[in-house]
Amino acid sequence: MTSILYRGLQTHPLLLYKSVLFRNNGVMYCTIRSSQTQTATYESNKTQPKISPKTQAKTLDKILKDYEAIIGIETHVQLNTLSKAFCSCPYNYGSQPNTSVCPVCMGLPGALPVLNSKVIEYAVKVGLALNCRIALNSKFDRKQYFYPDLPKGYQISQFDIPIASGGHIDVDLPVEFGGGHRRFGITRVHMEEDAGKLLHLGNGSYSQVDLNRAGVPLLEIVSEPDMRSGIEAAEYGAEIQRLVRYLGVSNGNMQEGSLRCDVNVSVRPIGQEKFGTKVEIKNLNSFSSINRAIDFEITRQAALYNEGKDDEIVQETRLWEEGAQKTVTMRKKEGLSDYRYFPEPDLPEVVLSGEYVDGIHDSLPELPEMKRRRGAEVKLAANWIMGDIAAYLKNEKLSIDEIKLTPEELAELIASIKGGTISGKIGKEILFELIAKGGTVKGLIKAKDLVQIVDPAEIESMVDKVISENPKQLEQYRGGKTRLQGYFAGQVMKESKGKANPGLLNKILLEKLNASS
Repeated sequence: MTSILYRGLQTHPLLLYKSVLFRNNGVMYCTIRSSQTQTATYESNKTQPKISPKTQAKTLDKILKDYEAIIGIETHVQLNTLSKAFCSCPYNYGSQPNTSVCPVCMGLPGALPVLNSKVIEYAVKVGLALNCRIALNSKFDRKQYFYPDLPKGYQISQFDIPIASGGHIDVDLPVEFGGGHRRFGITRVHMEEDAGKLLHLGNGSYSQVDLNRAGVPLLEIVSEPDMRSGIEAAEYGAEIQRLVRYLGVSNGNMQEGSLRCDVNVSVRPIGQEKFGTKVEIKNLNSFSSINRAIDFEITRQAALYNEGKDDEIVQETRLWEEGAQKTVTMRKKEGLSDYRYFPEPDLPEVVLSGEYVDGIHDSLPELPEMKRRRGAEVKLAANWIMGDIAAYLKNEKLSIDEIKLTPEELAELIASIKGGTISGKIGKEILFELIAKGGTVKGLIKAKDLVQIVDPAEIESMVDKVISENPKQLEQYRGGKTRLQGYFAGQVMKESKGKANPGLLNKILLEKLNASS
């Protein structure tokens, strides 16, 4: 039966001219010898605009003054279900080729798919987490295309009625890239199955097919074209990865192919409403490569515009070459009509109840964006944990689980210091009491009357008192011994029992010390 499956590959005139099946130690391989026309789709270096990687970053800002990049991302998330989407075969990354296959996932005649219910649960989880509308009635469709690692000659996917649509995700950009908050729209989330994998070995004259991955459940998350730079796209991808990991639906490991991002990039002159020609980029195996590939493609397309060759920008799929740091043509992009979608006849409609969706919604964990919103300043929290708290644990030979301090109270302590309610010095005193005895920050501040003094008049009165009581030190300070400022500040802080606002104290103190006598 297996040889029947691959008979079509042997006779296809455009892609392949020979295929061989063989077994090695019980493991089945399919070797496909490539024709010259397959490799001819890769463009020659002569047609690639000459753009130096060193000048790419320097020219990007200049380019974006004249052109606007429009970026969207299609993210494929491999679900960590125990079995494949439509059969009972398991999938384990790194297992021997073609050891997790069956007639269903290989598409053999007479084999019928049965939907894994866990795929629906995970799809609803992700859809809800992305603030999407969940379709209570959806269906599967056949997406027709021929490729050596697609054994059925079609992919079971969802076309016009996806399980989730119309959502959004919030992303915080890194401070080093300007910071800020972005909201990117989510067009749709739909369920589908994965294809197999081609192994390109030897001298390049043939490839081997591993069908272990064929039929593995995927969620495709399609964004709106809301991104405008490589860093925005990279941060979007990283947030999707955090989301699926928090939800427990996927490990999100890009190096294993568990999360794969295909980006769509077009460029248009500033002020033009119509989108430019969209180019898809594949082979992106890290978020940094997403950033670099997009920035390169923006530069490439803008260069063609500047040379009056924008008609050479065609709708196509390009590959990112990590070594060369450039994109190259892979194949011309298919349109929807090429896929000849029609409803999957072997699977029933997916019908959900409102109670089912509500139950999944109630089970969702706290999501990364929500946690960031309620959390303390990340850098300050890290400093407290790695500094004073770590030192206490080491000295007392305790673990983090054995102290009375809670994450919520550490966040409250940091907020109280940052907001000016207490000083950093008092904060440390409170910290150690919280670690040893527990309690609340607000309760300790109230019980010990530790609220920071921020009234300028009250602090000025204490400064005047300390200066009048130390005439000798004042004379020495005004004689040039300016280091005595620390002595005066210490005396004022002692007078205030550590509650004077340090910034306000030093400002008033300097004015008084430097005033003419």
